[in-house]
Formats: sequence, structure tokens, C-alpha cells
Amino acid sequence: MTQSPSISTRKDAHIDLCATDEVEYQHKTTLLEEVELMHDSLPEVSVDDVDLSVSMMGKTLKAPILITGMTGGAERAREINRQLASVAQELGLAMGLGSQRAMLKHPDLLDTYEVREVAPDILLFGNIGAVQAAEMSIQQAEDLVGKVGADALCIHLNPGQELIQPEGDRDFRGCVDALQRFAEELSIPVIAKETGCGMSLKTLRKIKQANVPWVDVSGAGGTTWIGVEALRTPPEQRSLGELLWDWGVPTAASIAWASSLNLSVIGSGGLRNGLDVARALALGANLAGMALPWLKAVYHHGPEEALAYGHKLQHQLRAIMTLTGSANIAELRETPKMVGPRLERWLNQMR
Repeated sequence: MTQSPSISTRKDAHIDLCATDEVEYQHKTTLLEEVELMHDSLPEVSVDDVDLSVSMMGKTLKAPILITGMTGGAERAREINRQLASVAQELGLAMGLGSQRAMLKHPDLLDTYEVREVAPDILLFGNIGAVQAAEMSIQQAEDLVGKVGADALCIHLNPGQELIQPEGDRDFRGCVDALQRFAEELSIPVIAKETGCGMSLKTLRKIKQANVPWVDVSGAGGTTWIGVEALRTPPEQRSLGELLWDWGVPTAASIAWASSLNLSVIGSGGLRNGLDVARALALGANLAGMALPWLKAVYHHGPEEALAYGHKLQHQLRAIMTLTGSANIAELRETPKMVGPRLERWLNQMR
């Protein structure tokens, strides 16, 4: 396979920086810690009978957890994607692919995204940037998702990252129209996906008006892609990345706002454990997404560590559901909760 040096080198740098460097928000948090689930001392639930399964986009997941799209376009990305896909297959989880822009430009990079051989049954999301979507025909998009066997397409929104990335896009006009065109014409569902800066009410209303049914909020408080790009950009550009390192809308606020607009929600951005998953679902998310913990697991220890992490997440979630008296995910999403003052201040913007 002949690789594009520029794309593959960038993808390799992203993998190494995320797995080994400090790439998370420095001061701003997800605000999920502001969500307190109500304890039930008489749950009338057997932990062994708690049902984590959900039906989504025509498939059944064993737990409402997504291994969020991370990478593609480099040889190491191929191995990471296949390892994580095999974990998703065994655990019955959903999985996303990293941006397929590299594959769009260089079709010989297709096999760095191909995972169906090891994960024939998973709910799989393709991925392309909004700027690229604005330049694509529907048939090109159909080909892109068809070649990897995707069940839905994430159209990612990442102006913060692009402005810091030396090779990044600078013109974001036409993206709303592209979202609407894809939502109305593509044969599979479309997901509007942020990449770590979260979604404001203004953004979410544009997405809803574009008839996009799903959002992946990817809120502030976890990995900052502005920060990742700041670590690899030339000094003259780095100062802007350092200034905007903590830019964005916290995950908890983004989830609550999206749910209030009756959008189907993937809650992601800084989730790290089963309690974070439960809090995201209780705020209105349909699915909880995580990226960095999975990447670090396979990068440092291999697929066995990622599998162990997935089992731990499910064990934690099942215990929390028992302690809230929730026999299934639908009941967890309706469980009583308290919201702390910092999150309440954000949510007051809805009123």
C-alpha cells in the first residue's frame, strides 16, 4: 500500500500525541460531575437482570456505548481500528471510524478503515468533515460509506481544530446546506458530530433546522483537538492554540440542550467511566461515546486491555443502574437527578 506522506504522518502524530501527551482540557470540565443521580435504597432490581441493551438504527447493542471514531489513513491506524472493532464486536458496542478524508483523497488508504472482516455485526459509523461534505456529491458519499460498510455517516464539525492545524480548512461556508442535503438524500442516517468543543444552542438549532436527526455533541472537558494541533503546529500558530486550549461548551450542557430540542443524542467528550455514562444518559443521551481511554488501552497494552476496559464500563453501569432502581436504559434516562450550580448556570441559557 502506497501511503500519502503528509496525511499519514499527520495521522501518526495525532495517535502518538493523544496516547502519550497531555491533550485534555486544563481548567474546563465536562460538568458531568455536576449531575447527581438519586440513590434508591429499595431498588427492587436484581443486578444480574439489569438490561443494558438498546436498539438503534436497526441494530441491537448490548450496551449504549460507542467507541468514538478516532483514526484512519495510516498503517498504525489500520491496526488500531481493527483491534477496537474486534472489541466492539465481542462486547456488542457501536464504533465510529476516524475522518475518511484521507481515503477520499487517496483511495489506496481504504484498508486503514476496513473493519467489517473482524466486526461484521457492529453498528458502524463512517466519518467525513463538513467542509468536505459541502464539496461532495451524494453519490460520492454513498461510495465512501459503502466501501467500509457503514450504517450511518458522521459529518464532523471542527472549526476550532482546523484553525490551529497548519494544513486546516479556513472557509466554513456551505456546511449547513451540506448537512441538510445529506440528511435528506443519503440512504443512511446522518450524525452531526463535533470534535471536542461541544455544541451550543445556536449550533443545535441550525442542525435541527437542517433536518439532521442525530448529534454527537463531543463536548468540552475531555480531549481538546485545539490542544492536540497546538502541540504539533509551528510556533507562530501555537500561541493561538494555547490561547484557545479550553475553548468550548461543556459536555453536560451540550447533551441537555440537544435533548431539549428532541434530537437523538450521542453524549461524548471526556467520559471516562460508567458513572459518566450513566450521567450522560440521565441528561438525555441515547448513546455514550468515548475515544481516549480506548486509544490508550490498545496503544499501551493491546486489545486485551481495551476489552477489559469495556467489561469494566458495563459492570460499573449495571451497578449504578441498580442503585438508581433502573432495570433498563429507558428507566435510567428518566431517573431523578440533581444538577449543580455551575451546570445550572449553563442550562439557564435555555430559559
